Amino acid sequence: MTESKPYDDIPGTVVFDSDQAARGYHLNQFCISLRLQPNRDAFKADPETYIDQYPMSAEQREAALNQQWNRMLELGGNIYYTAKLAAYHGINFQELAGLMTGMGSTSYRKMMVDGGRSIDGNRYKSEWQDK
Repeated sequence: MTESKPYDDIPGTVVFDSDQAARGYHLNQFCISLRLQPNRDAFKADPETYIDQYPMSAEQREAALNQQWNRMLELGGNIYYTAKLAAYHGINFQELAGLMTGMGSTSYRKMMVDGGRSIDGNRYKSEWQDK
């Protein structure tokens, strides 16, 4: 179990820190492996056998095989690595962000062009911040 961190209470945010990096190491190695065509071909031919090369937890394996994007981040996935898996599935980064926020690609793009997400309700108010 990891210690409590000052950024644990940011709403809807998983901070990729050293603990997350250690937790997601094999998941991220799987995702980044898909940058190479022979690996994409092997994964396409037999996803179960290919992913078994990476000693992930059952939860990580399920999240990767079922395109559970936010769950992968919770389980230690790094957004830049998991984006390789999304690209394998034909999903670009803007579409991925739309899926992860539940907004869809068009609404997500409009929100970003209009200045981004409102800070209202999206900042934490931890006691340590005021000291």
